[in-house]
Amino acid sequence: MSLLTDLAATPGVIAAGEYSYRGDRFTYEGQLDEEKARMASIMCRATTMAVHMQTNMLKSLQADCGCAPARGWIVRGEKFSVCVIANVFCFIDNSATSLNEVMHYLRENVTGQEGAMV
Repeated sequence: MSLLTDLAATPGVIAAGEYSYRGDRFTYEGQLDEEKARMASIMCRATTMAVHMQTNMLKSLQADCGCAPARGWIVRGEKFSVCVIANVFCFIDNSATSLNEVMHYLRENVTGQEGAMV
């Protein structure tokens, strides 16, 4: 099984996907239609690039914040959360799963990650 298949099969996970850093491709599995998955991949890529820019700016100021390079980010809303590590994203239903468990799985299984979570 693939990482996305495993994530999408996890109770409480709405969808999981992966996007290219160039922004021209994405894959996903779960409860999103193609257009929403495309929009999710664009949003996650844009946010990831912004997070990297901001942590690099902090690093250039010689601030020892411990956040550069950025490994990923999380936005937790009232009903659902978005989790991103490297170029893998996951949308979860907060009432149906544990954010900590999903993040632990992502940290253990996503390749190509470095740095701290922001």
